[in-house]
Amino acid sequence: MRARDTARLACQSLNVEPEVVQALSAGFNTEDLDEMLLAQEPGAHILIVGHEPDLSQLVHDLTGAHVKLPKGGVAAIELEGREGRLVVLVRPRELEAISAREAARLL
Repeated sequence: MRARDTARLACQSLNVEPEVVQALSAGFNTEDLDEMLLAQEPGAHILIVGHEPDLSQLVHDLTGAHVKLPKGGVAAIELEGREGRLVVLVRPRELEAISAREAARLL
């Protein structure tokens, strides 16, 4: 429920509709991920919203990186087939600082 609400908020600011993929619910495995990724158009951009420990494990499975994604954290991964590269890891306090700077710029 919380992940769905978070996805809705993120998608609203991106002007897209969220898609709920049941296979990625708690306890998903790499086969579920492979199935979801194969259904995407080449060059697609996806945003996966979820909870721990699944997301940190997902980042590791795709990139080999050992991370701990806190609540509200964001990991951007560039995928080339089943291989990935961790592009950025942003923690909630960093997102808050970015949004505060952006809000000040708009005023």
